[in-house]
Amino acid sequence: MTSQPVPLYRGYAFDLDGTIYLGDELIPGAADVVRRLREQGSQVVFVTNKPIESNDDYVRKLTRLGIEADASNVISATDALLLYLRQNAAGARILPVAEHVVIDALTNAGFEVVHDPDLADVVVVSFDRTFDYDKLYRAYRAVGRGARIVATNPDPYCPTPYGGLPDCAAMLAAIEACTGAKAEAIVGKPSKHMATAFLSRLGVPASSALMVGDRLLTDVAMGLESGMDSALVLSGATTFEQIAPSGIVPTHVIDDVNALVASAA
Repeated sequence: MTSQPVPLYRGYAFDLDGTIYLGDELIPGAADVVRRLREQGSQVVFVTNKPIESNDDYVRKLTRLGIEADASNVISATDALLLYLRQNAAGARILPVAEHVVIDALTNAGFEVVHDPDLADVVVVSFDRTFDYDKLYRAYRAVGRGARIVATNPDPYCPTPYGGLPDCAAMLAAIEACTGAKAEAIVGKPSKHMATAFLSRLGVPASSALMVGDRLLTDVAMGLESGMDSALVLSGATTFEQIAPSGIVPTHVIDDVNALVASAA
């Protein structure tokens, strides 16, 4: 699909769902792409907005699919959330609209997690498959008392082989609708908080790195706004016809990640 070869970069930040794998199936050739880029001296990290699995879970999945990784290679929206809260809400009491992975991460990072809306300073909203009226009501009460809202990611849905799952933006929209308040920060892709988190792990300047992903509004936009080049893959959530109307111009447009090594070889 790309009209020009994709050069070799010193660092690569790969989205996962729709880019490296789709559901539980590896994108054909993706493991070989990662291996060959590393053999050519490039640094690789994996970046995901999906906060319902831990970094160790992602490592196990990547390993099972044939890609060598450890926890330091994975940066999730939860990492960006903790970075933001440490910088902007130190000592805050957190009411979570989230699954246990995010709650455990908050607790392990030293934040006080509360479930009484009268005690909350910040409502953290995440992709939550246990979202229900009780959680919505608690968030409504907390925000009504003055609690701030921070969300993990802006995705309306998470792609799956079966059509997708409602994602964090759906939970956030419900809370914003009933409270009239807006999240002060959405820390996952495409935010600067996520870019800061993964560029520090990647260890190369933004100008020497490539963001590779299947979403224009998150992956590509974040790469461009943080000074990276970007490669949109058409193996996930975005079609070629959606590029022009978006107004976002990827550096490269490729069918899938295999074009990275085919061009750089």
